[in-house]
Amino acid sequence: MRQFLIIDADDTLWENNIYFERAFEEFVAFLDHSSLTPREVRDVLDEIETANARIHGYGSLKFGRNLRQTYERLAERDLREEDLKIVMGFAERILECPMEVIEGVPETLQYLAERHDLTLFTKGHPEEQKLKIDRSGLGVFFGHTAIVREKDAGAYRELVGARGMDPERTWMIGNSPKSDINPALAAGLSAVFVPHANTWVLEKEDIRPGNGRLLVLDRFTDLRRHF
Repeated sequence: MRQFLIIDADDTLWENNIYFERAFEEFVAFLDHSSLTPREVRDVLDEIETANARIHGYGSLKFGRNLRQTYERLAERDLREEDLKIVMGFAERILECPMEVIEGVPETLQYLAERHDLTLFTKGHPEEQKLKIDRSGLGVFFGHTAIVREKDAGAYRELVGARGMDPERTWMIGNSPKSDINPALAAGLSAVFVPHANTWVLEKEDIRPGNGRLLVLDRFTDLRRHF
């Protein structure tokens, strides 16, 4: 039976968080704190990102803002505008990184698109996400694309209602328990969890049971065995 497949983008279809991790490593080296470990610096950044995400959303430019605030809080030298520009530059260069589509994704999407209705569902800065979709070349496999500020249960219910999807035949596929799996299950949908080794720490949480079914796969390509 034809299904409605809602598919995440970042770290499900292409690599994303690895570039943020590399920017963070550059930031830690530049900060060169005399006593804080990288893990302790990360804890401060996580705190700032958690607070700012609710207000400013996501994306590389927002990440740059978060790095700047972390630097302003932790720097052990006088704050200079040229240093703040360097910090912001670590994040700005993320936009210049090449797209790394995860192995087997294009072929799997082509297979699924011939059998089911595919919707690309992602969060972040709209223009930045559109640019990544265009650069990936994967947009052709989707009948609809939705970019939202936050992927919570309400966003899933709104998407399903607007697109006329049957919840009993609708699956969310993604790598994030927080944004992909738990809110979809809470909205009464089924979900496919495809873990990624470099999922952003703020997207990790325990998976909570919902009304829908839950399928856990090792790789995106494994979808061909189930759909």
